[in-house]
Formats: sequence, C-alpha cells, structure tokens
Amino acid sequence: MAEPWNAGIVVAALSDVGMRRANNQDAFATLPADSAERFARRGHLFVVADGMGAHAAGELASKMAAEKISQYYLKQSTAEPAKALRLAVQEANADIHRRGQENPEFYNMGTTASSIAITPEGVIIAHVGDSRVYRLRDGKLEQLTFDHSLVWEMEASGQVHANSSLRNAIPKNVITRSLGPSEEVLVDMEGPFPIKNGDCFLLCSDGLTGQVDDEEIGPLLDCLPPESAARALVDLANLRGGNDNTTTVIVKIANAASSTVPARKHRDPKNSVPWLIIFTPIFCFVAALLLGIFGNIGPMVVAVILGLIAAGVAFMQFQRLAKTTDEDSPAKPNRSAPYRTFSAKATDDLVKKLSSVVDALKAAAEERKWTVDWTGVDASVAEASAARSRADFKAAIRHHALAIIATMAQLRTQHKRAADSTHGHPR
Repeated sequence: MAEPWNAGIVVAALSDVGMRRANNQDAFATLPADSAERFARRGHLFVVADGMGAHAAGELASKMAAEKISQYYLKQSTAEPAKALRLAVQEANADIHRRGQENPEFYNMGTTASSIAITPEGVIIAHVGDSRVYRLRDGKLEQLTFDHSLVWEMEASGQVHANSSLRNAIPKNVITRSLGPSEEVLVDMEGPFPIKNGDCFLLCSDGLTGQVDDEEIGPLLDCLPPESAARALVDLANLRGGNDNTTTVIVKIANAASSTVPARKHRDPKNSVPWLIIFTPIFCFVAALLLGIFGNIGPMVVAVILGLIAAGVAFMQFQRLAKTTDEDSPAKPNRSAPYRTFSAKATDDLVKKLSSVVDALKAAAEERKWTVDWTGVDASVAEASAARSRADFKAAIRHHALAIIATMAQLRTQHKRAADSTHGHPR
C-alpha cells in the first residue's frame, strides 16, 4: 500500500539502441525513495546519460555516470540536496576521467548527464551536456536545461541569431561540456522548482530531440500515460531514422501533497559556526581581566597569550568558512530556466502527422510483406477518426499513438524472431 511520501509519482523509463547503432551508449537510473526517511533526506533521483567515445568507451562512460551519480548522491549524509547532487556529479566526473586516463581504449571518453531530484523542497536539477530536462505544466512544455552545445553557446553569446543561416549551418551535435574529458567540470544547477499536481518531467538524450520536435513532445506527454508516452516517443524517433540511441525517463507528479513531508534539516559540520573557538578567546580575556584585578600577573599573562592564540585560530577558521561558502555557492549565470517554452496543446496538425505515420507503416508492411495483425491497430485508428470528427484532438492523438505502438511492437517481435533464427542457423 502506498504511503503519503511515495504515492505522488508515476515513473516510466525506456532506452533503445535505435536503427543505425550497434550498441547503446545511453544509460539511465531511476531511484524512487524506498522509505519516508530517505524521501525527506534525498527525495527521488533520476538520471539520463549519453556517452561519447570510440568502441565501448561511450557506453562505459554513460553507465558510470548513471551509477556513480546515484551512489555519491545517496551516500552524502549531511549536505543539503542541491549541494549533494552537484558534488555527486563532480565526483562521478572525476571517476570517469580517472578511468579514461588509465586505459588507452577509453582515453578522453565522455558523457552527458542530466539529473533531477524530487525532494520535499521541490525539484532540483544538475546538468552537463546536451541531454535535456523538460517540464510539462498547464499546457506548456518548458525546457529547464541549457544545451551545452556549440550552437546554443554561440547563440547565447550573441555571435549568431536564432533562425539565421549561420545558426542552421552549425553542427548541432558538437557539445561544449561533458563528464570525463577533464579532471574538473562545471555543473549547471537549476531549481528548486515547486511541485504541482499534474507536473510531468521528461529526461531524454538527444536521440529523441534530434528526431521529434518539441511541439510534438508536449502533446504526446499530455495525451498519454507515462509508459505509453515513453514508448510512443521512442517509436517515433526510430520511425524517423533512429540515427542515434534514444532514452526517455518520464516522471509524473500524481499527488503533490507527498512533497509536504517535512524535510530533514541538513547540517554540514564543515560549515558549522565554531562556537567553541569563538568563546575560548572571550573566556581567556575575561579570565585575564579578573586575574589582573586580583594581582595575579603571571597567570594573567598566560591567559592573555592563550586568548591571542585562540583569537588567531578563530580568525583562520572564519576565513576557511567564508571560502568554503563561496565555493559551495558559485555565482549564478545570467541565464535561468526555463530556456524555451512551447505549447503542449493537442492540434489537428499533429493528429494528421500521426495518421500519416500509421498509413506509411501500413504501406511499408504491404510492400515488404510483413505479417501484421491489423485488428487492434484498425480499431485504434477508427477511435482516432471518431475523436477527430468531434474535434477531440487529445483523444485522437492518444489513439493514433497507440496504433503506432501496437504496430511497432509486432515489427520488433518479428525482427527479433528473424535475428534469433539467423543466429541459430548460420549460413
């Protein structure tokens, strides 16, 4: 039975190798809290990573990112969640960099990493690279992360303008920041964003955003439950070429009241006010004053010396504390989320697009003589047509998406059988 602290989220995750790649260099982690105490301390954690590098290097880098960020984040016992998540990403980067330096085959391997923690204080994001985090809220799809890519950085610096020919000529897959290549990495932190009933968060690799438009992602997230939405988005990416691995993690807030669980107070002993050091010189100077009043000159001199030493220690301690605070609270960039916003409204145009996808699948199946049971698919298409006739575009999108999912499921099964048959009976 669900308890108040964990009743509020629905999670779906899917990673697919795509149509052109031999191996999957994406990785993800989904770690919903397994107790009220852990939710109050660390919340629910989700990570998507997209690896880069020859041979198995990218695959290893993304796997390490997903595993190490999760491990280090949950291991932090005192730091508040935002600091713990940033440190976890930095420590994961150091591990990936170290592994890349140790083996020539993994040299300079790297990976993106987008992480969100859903905590009682709100949603916190740590981000490096061009994988993305979106939020669907009140009919709008918002991109909450800034792409660390050449085209985005040049546009942000004013060197190119949106929709210009120069911008369109810049390769979109050149990233400017990742985990692994360098010993240290700058992590973008966003949030905390307050949670609201119905909020839906999408973490995804660029295998999705390279093939499916933001104007399509929003309505599909809005019209489908998380599991169906994840499948439909991946299927669409593959139907449009599947040039890259595609990973989606979808988290829907079904009950925001779960975020009202009292947050645990996070106390970092390194940043605590050194009260003992403060009171020690005060005590020594007061003692010296009293000793002087009563004529105890020798002990008075000792007390003054001890007080000066204690005051010097206190001064150095406060300097260290100030430096630590500055390091832990880096200056925020001028930019802040959301970076882009799109309508997630269901439209007749998207209904037509999805309908044409189903038609194209049928034509391809007939031409290539695929064996497909169209009974369930045709029923979904008929439901979509009826919904469209009454201008219920949301229902029409949902039924067309289900038709695509059903068709692709059959094709994947046939492809797997064919591959197993070939593998079992080599020529």
